[in-house]
Amino acid sequence: MMILYSIIESPLHPQFSPFYKKHGFDELRLNSVRKAIQSLKKQPPDYVVADFVYGYGNNYAGVNISNLDVFLYSLAKYAPDCKVLVCYEKTDKDYVAKLQALFPTIDTLVYPLDENQLRSSLGL
Repeated sequence: MMILYSIIESPLHPQFSPFYKKHGFDELRLNSVRKAIQSLKKQPPDYVVADFVYGYGNNYAGVNISNLDVFLYSLAKYAPDCKVLVCYEKTDKDYVAKLQALFPTIDTLVYPLDENQLRSSLGL
C-alpha cells in the first residue's frame, strides 16, 4: 500500500479520505508540517498533499517562503521520489511560483479541488 501524507493547515484542505482509500493509499493525516517532518523517518511517504501557507510577516517569511520549505528539504533526504501536490489559494499564486522555483518537481493545485484534478495530479 502506498503512503500518502495529508498535511492539513487550512480549512480548505480537501477531504478525500474515501478517494485515497479507494485508490490504494494509506493516508496519514497530519495537522502540522512539524508532525510531518517527524513522521518522515518512521514512515516516508510516496505522495504528499499539503496546504501552502505563505509567511506573511511571520518567522519564516525572511529565510523561507512558506510553511513547506523545511519539510520539502527534509523530504529530499528521506523520500526523494515522493510526488508532492501543493494546494493553494489563487491569491497566493506568485508566492507558490517562488516555492516551485526552489522545488521544481512539486505540482500545484488551486482551491477548490475536485476528484478529477486530484486523480490527474496523482497520475491515476
